[in-house]
Amino acid sequence: MFISMLDHYVSNKESFSLHSLNRGIMTGSICPEELLKRCNTDLKIEFMSICYGLTETSPVAFQTAPDDSFEKRVTSVGKVHPHTEAKICDENGVTLKRGEKGEICIRGYSVMLKYWGNEEQTKQFIDESGWAHTGDQGIIDDDGYLEIVGRVKDMIIRGGENIYPKEIENYLLTHPDISDAQVIGVNDERMGEEIMACIIMNNKKVLTHGNIKEFLHGHISHFKIPKYVRLMAEYPLTVTGKVKKNEMITEANKILEEVDSDDWEVDHNIYT
Repeated sequence: MFISMLDHYVSNKESFSLHSLNRGIMTGSICPEELLKRCNTDLKIEFMSICYGLTETSPVAFQTAPDDSFEKRVTSVGKVHPHTEAKICDENGVTLKRGEKGEICIRGYSVMLKYWGNEEQTKQFIDESGWAHTGDQGIIDDDGYLEIVGRVKDMIIRGGENIYPKEIENYLLTHPDISDAQVIGVNDERMGEEIMACIIMNNKKVLTHGNIKEFLHGHISHFKIPKYVRLMAEYPLTVTGKVKKNEMITEANKILEEVDSDDWEVDHNIYT
């Protein structure tokens, strides 16, 4: 939403006055550094609060404070709310130590009672001890700040290597011609999964796969560089504005079945 606001404002500055705008709240994911800088400089937002939670946790469970540093706002979603518990656990539900990566679990007054008419799904989400298993991967540091690594289901396994899309997305967003970036895993017979970067450009500019590869080279590990680059006008979104990655993955795999991966057609708006 902030990306859309920025793009709209930059193209229509003379139509708006921002004299009364000085605070913002951003949720759903860690705020990329470049995006926060743009909110500060272009929208004149002096204080941006970064939050994390789920609809099932009513919704915010973690939040940055007014006196948190710029670094904490772009690398974390703050500390857990009062009267709320949080922990990181492994795939077996074992609580991990500070600094270790695992699934984010939340417990407290704000966690919902159940899914209406669906006891089985409720049991999958809330365990016997009342912990809500978010399905998100994260790390809580020694000071209590939570870093979101990505969705458990979003993790890409390419040739046995675990790849978290958020790292690639965050670096792609530092490119001046990229407005938004979503990284997904698509089917691959040899590697199991390959990486596709779905990109929305600024000002209808076009980047080729070669441009993207050159931009990423030397900044992220070679096996994390996307095999496919898809240029998109918009992403499919939920009613709350979250990107429907599952829908994007399904559509991308259908295109892969129809088109030779070594000879993409421009009509598909995909370049390799």
